[in-house]
Amino acid sequence: MADDKPSDKKTYSPVRLNKDEARLKKAAMSDIVDDTRLNKYIANSGVCSRREADKYITAGVVTINGKVVTELGVRVQPGDDVRFNGERLKGETKVYILMNKPKDYVTSISDPHADKTVMDLLGDRCLQRVFPVGRLDKNTTGVLLLTNDGELTERLTHPSYNKKKIYDVFLNRKVRVADLRKIIEGVELEDGLAQADHVEYVGDDKMEVGLEIHSGRHRVVRRIFEALGYHVQRLDRVYFAGLTKKNLRRGQWRFLSEKEIGILKMGAYE
Repeated sequence: MADDKPSDKKTYSPVRLNKDEARLKKAAMSDIVDDTRLNKYIANSGVCSRREADKYITAGVVTINGKVVTELGVRVQPGDDVRFNGERLKGETKVYILMNKPKDYVTSISDPHADKTVMDLLGDRCLQRVFPVGRLDKNTTGVLLLTNDGELTERLTHPSYNKKKIYDVFLNRKVRVADLRKIIEGVELEDGLAQADHVEYVGDDKMEVGLEIHSGRHRVVRRIFEALGYHVQRLDRVYFAGLTKKNLRRGQWRFLSEKEIGILKMGAYE
């Protein structure tokens, strides 16, 4: 599980254009609009999930061709002018991006208090508006998924999402075997018991461990080790939603392949 540990103190360059990116760029240059339900159209535009879209529709903030629409189930026709709070929406092509997030970048679309966000790494190579799926702390590195698929985002970030995540954890001192057992058995945190599915040493110094966990609670890995008296010096997510950062150096990203997208949508991973 050990990473190649390249330095974060560098200028990050994206990977080269591939056939998936070329296809998505071509599709993004044309308005691809289907006869589809309004809530799905809104979700495809990257505004929110379908469930949230229904709330906005009934609240009267959505218009079609200048008329306020509050009825659920309305369908959007090709050429319709759909607006959300006055801003015109487009049924965007779905985009799925895998990033190897570097340190010191905030997982946010925009943050007035942050010097750098993960969106800065995308530059102008992604024409669609995408959003990070969940969050990684500013100092946490590794696998990050970004997409404009509102439904998928909602599913992957819902509390019931119960797929494994794997982290490389670098501690300030050697981890005791007894504490590894406690992590498997469960560590009591302020919001309840937290336990890993598997944990093991990485290397011989016993200051780095690999940890597999299904919980998606906020900062749960850091809090587990803090509760046992350790300080997490580095935290690197190496597996999430069936995806790894293979062949991606820090700060690089790429579009997912059709096969990867299919697996992601079906949830055909651990």
